[in-house]
Amino acid sequence: MSTLSNKIDFAVIFTASNANPNGDPLNGNRPREDYDGYGEISDVCIKRKIRNRLQDMGENIFVKSDDRCDDGFDSLRSRADGCGDVSQYSKGKKTDRDAYAKAACEQWIDVRSFGQVFAFKGSEVSVGVRGPVSIGIAKSVSPVDIISMQITKSVNSEGGKEGKSSDTMGMKHRIEFGLYKVCGSISCQLAEKTGFTDEDAEKIKQALATLFENDSSSARPDGSMEVCRVYWWKHSGKTPKYSSAKVHRSLNIKQKDGVKKPLSVSDYDISLEKLEGIEPEIIDMI
Repeated sequence: MSTLSNKIDFAVIFTASNANPNGDPLNGNRPREDYDGYGEISDVCIKRKIRNRLQDMGENIFVKSDDRCDDGFDSLRSRADGCGDVSQYSKGKKTDRDAYAKAACEQWIDVRSFGQVFAFKGSEVSVGVRGPVSIGIAKSVSPVDIISMQITKSVNSEGGKEGKSSDTMGMKHRIEFGLYKVCGSISCQLAEKTGFTDEDAEKIKQALATLFENDSSSARPDGSMEVCRVYWWKHSGKTPKYSSAKVHRSLNIKQKDGVKKPLSVSDYDISLEKLEGIEPEIIDMI
């Protein structure tokens, strides 16, 4: 398989309805928002979902969440040390960093996609991998309304008590509706260093189109998060004619005139500025 032959830019439009798309642990797990009230979803959260989808496709993932661990390793260090194809190059200060990084990229698709720093407590050397796939923070097109609900737990957590214990009070937060846009790109130059291929790019595209499958929770019930469209710009070569910023700006989303409170994607006008020499593939999931 050859490495990526064409620079790629992409954008994903998705909605959140009565869901908490990304809670802030430093703010009572309320949905993230900026100072102007626009919703935010961290790039780390988006990458986590992409990793989960790639794992669902049968790909080997290095940074696995605890509830999806299926290889018997309970930490990143044990996973790295337990892979003989990678750990054979770990020799303390004599570690061949290039060989270690190459083996790690061959072994795990998320390492050759997003990069990874292999630095563990007590290790004499660290190995850094810079990945070709970069993803920004998802931002809502309009300000979001955060709704908070008080909840109670009315059952005993521990046995041996007579009668029911006092109710435990808590809060649950959600946004009523939000239309989000996230942009990213894939660099050919960095792909050459990690061995990221055209086939890997297709898998990333498939993961973006199905981003919220198998991702349901009490904060995000099935159907509350929905990918609407994926825009996939494939440039004519490794060096693009247009910058990623200009490509991403060509996708315009505006709240329709007369709509005071958007409640669906149909409340927005979505337009695409034509750029000469490049036409995006559009995956419409609506």
